Amino acid sequence: MGKKHKDGKKRKKKKDQTEYTLVDLSPALTQAARSMRTVLSRNLLESGLYAGQDGVILSLAESDGMTAGGLAQKLGVKAPTMTRTIGRMEAQGFVERKPDAEDARLTKVYLTELGRGSVQAIELAASSCDKLATLDFSEKEIRNLVRLLKAIDANLQAEAIHVDEDEED
Repeated sequence: MGKKHKDGKKRKKKKDQTEYTLVDLSPALTQAARSMRTVLSRNLLESGLYAGQDGVILSLAESDGMTAGGLAQKLGVKAPTMTRTIGRMEAQGFVERKPDAEDARLTKVYLTELGRGSVQAIELAASSCDKLATLDFSEKEIRNLVRLLKAIDANLQAEAIHVDEDEED
C-alpha cells in the first residue's frame, strides 16, 4: 500500500522502491552502458556497421579528414584499436585514407559516399535506442539524467588527466 501524501491522498507506488547507495553506481552504470551498446549495435547491423564504427562516422561527419590518432583521442580508444577499426571500415567502403595535402607524412581518414550516407541510419538507430532506454521517463528526468551522466564523465575525465600527468613525472 502507498503512503499518504500531505493532502491525505495515497501516493502511487513507484515500480522500484529499492534504496540504492553509492556502491550500486558502478555496476548499474556499467550494465546500463553495456545494454545500451548492445541495443545500438543490433540497430546498426542493418546498415552494415559494427560497434564503435558509428562514432568514427559521426566524428568524420563533423570534421572530415582526421588522423587515426586524432580519431582515437576524440573517441577515447587506443591508437592501434582505431587503426584496426579504420582498416575494417575502409574494407567495408565507409572510409578512405589519403595522404595529407600539406604534410605527406600524415595520413588522414575521410568518409566515402557510403560513409556519408550512413549518418542518417546511425542517427535513427541511436534515436530508437534512446527512446527505448528512456521509456516512461519525463522530459525533466531525461534532462537530469543527461546532466548527471555528463557530470560523472567530467569528473572521471579530470581524474584520468590527473593520473596521466602523475605517470609522466
